[in-house]
This record gives sequence, C-alpha cells and structure tokens, in this order.
Amino acid sequence: MKTTQFGKKGWTPARIKNLNGKTFLITGTTSGTGFEAAKILLSKGAKVIMLNRNTKKAENTINTLKKELGNTIDVLNIKMDLASLASIKKAAKEVIKTTSKIDALICNAAIAQVPKQTFTHDGFESQLGVNHYGNFLLQGLLFPLIEKSNGRIVTVGSEGYKMGIKTIKFDDMNWDKNYNPNTVYSQSKLAQIMCVYELQDRLKKADKTNVKVYACHPGASKTSLIKTSGSLLTRFIWQLMKLTPLVQSAERGAYPELMCATEPNLDQKGFYGPTGRNYWTGPVGECKLEPHAKDKAVMVKLWEVSEKATGFHWKL
Repeated sequence: MKTTQFGKKGWTPARIKNLNGKTFLITGTTSGTGFEAAKILLSKGAKVIMLNRNTKKAENTINTLKKELGNTIDVLNIKMDLASLASIKKAAKEVIKTTSKIDALICNAAIAQVPKQTFTHDGFESQLGVNHYGNFLLQGLLFPLIEKSNGRIVTVGSEGYKMGIKTIKFDDMNWDKNYNPNTVYSQSKLAQIMCVYELQDRLKKADKTNVKVYACHPGASKTSLIKTSGSLLTRFIWQLMKLTPLVQSAERGAYPELMCATEPNLDQKGFYGPTGRNYWTGPVGECKLEPHAKDKAVMVKLWEVSEKATGFHWKL
C-alpha cells in the first residue's frame, strides 16, 4: 500500500472540519463527482451554489440532497452553460448578486471524448471550449470575489492530459485537421492544468498570494462523463471497465477536489488525485505531473490566446 502525505489511507473527507459560514461553488453537480462533492460539503454545514445548464436536473438534484441531508441544507442552482460565454457572464453576475463570498470555486464539469468535431456557441471546438475556455472565463469573472474572500480555485483536470500531444496545438486550436476524440480531450485537460500553474505564477508576481489555485484529477471513477459524450464503442468499453476493480466510486473520485477546496496549508505546486497504479484508484495524495504540463513558454502563450479567445483580460 502506498503511503501518501496523509498516511496509508490517503486524504479522506474525515479531515474536513465544520464548514458553517463557508460558501462553495461547484460546476456540474447533477451526477458523478460533482454531486458527491456537493453532498459532502453540505453534510459538513457549507453553503453550496451549484452551476448547471439543465435546471430540471438541478432541481431534482436539490430534492435528492434534501431527502438525504434534510430540508435545512443551504443549496441553490444557478443556470450556466460552459459552452456559451454569454451564459457564463450571466451566471457570474448572478453569483455576485447571490453571495458575498466564495471560499472555493470548484471547476468540476467537463465533457469528454466527443466522437465528431463539434463547436460551442462561440465557435470553439467543443472540448476545448467547454473544459478550458469556459472555465478560464468563469474563474476570471469571479476572481475579484474569490480574492476578497481569500478563497481558492480548484480545477479538476484528468490524467488524460498526458495521453495526447505533449503541447498545445496553437496553429489549429479547433482541430480542423486530424480531429480525434481522445487526443482533443487530452489537449483540453492539458490546457486546464497549464493555466492553473500559470495563474499561480501570475498571482505570485502580482503579490496576490491570498488566493490559492489547485489542480487535481478524479482517477477512474464511476461517473456519467463518458456515457454522455463518448462514442458507442468508448461507452461500451467503459461500461465493462466499471464492473472491474480498476474503477472506483464517484464518491472517491470527489475526494481530490474536496481536498483541494478544504485542506489547510496544501502545497499548490502538487497535482492531486488517487496515487495507486496508473493513478486510477487508491489513496488520495500527490501524483507526479509530467514536465510538459509546466512548459513555461507554452503556458504564457496559452494564457494570452485564452484571454483573446474569451475576450476577457485578467487584471493581475
């Protein structure tokens, strides 16, 4: 058994203290790791603002949570579609009206392995648009409130970041040539992770170290991610894998993002997730991050390209 910095069992939510008076924002909470993370935070007394595009599903989720945890939990949904910059701007305004603090923004929602090249409302390739540009804009718009709250930004990446090309394809960001579902997913996750470490550098330079930024991954978890966007074959293979010990529960898949959102004095330089074989399952702790994910020249260029694409300039 591997020993992590949290001992043999790794990090678990037993370490989370009472969260009364704390507010957490989570994207994508109607199923999977996002749902489990919301449930655990609410069970510890936190206020949770969920950001989901499907309001009907979000209402059902709130009802489910109230049935399990009681009617007094403090939870609400704000409609937001990460595939639309206009929707993200509208949601961010609503968040700022709704709450005076953000202890952590958890960017959990993602799409994966989209079989054919498709585009967001703003014309971006869908996986890069949703997973990276959408989150980049959301973080930027909410940053002033997170800074005021001495809060955190948590990006849920994926071990998939190392499965594709080892850099960002700047000359063809929409993958008009050689579109491949897995390679493009990998690219979107690499972009997300790179921007975590680039933001850390920029915050340090701007002397705004009261905001902490973390990257983590859920390992291989039983979620509906592949089911909702993968091809038929990918979905079939994944359904079979879910029956094996290679895959853990969605609840355990939520541990890394919960740790990054709540654990005091957690080192920002780490990349966190299950530490077992292939980083699929096992005790939660620090995982090795491949060097290409911290290529400074690429990180800087990606940041500039992202600001231009989203039309949002971070004031740092």
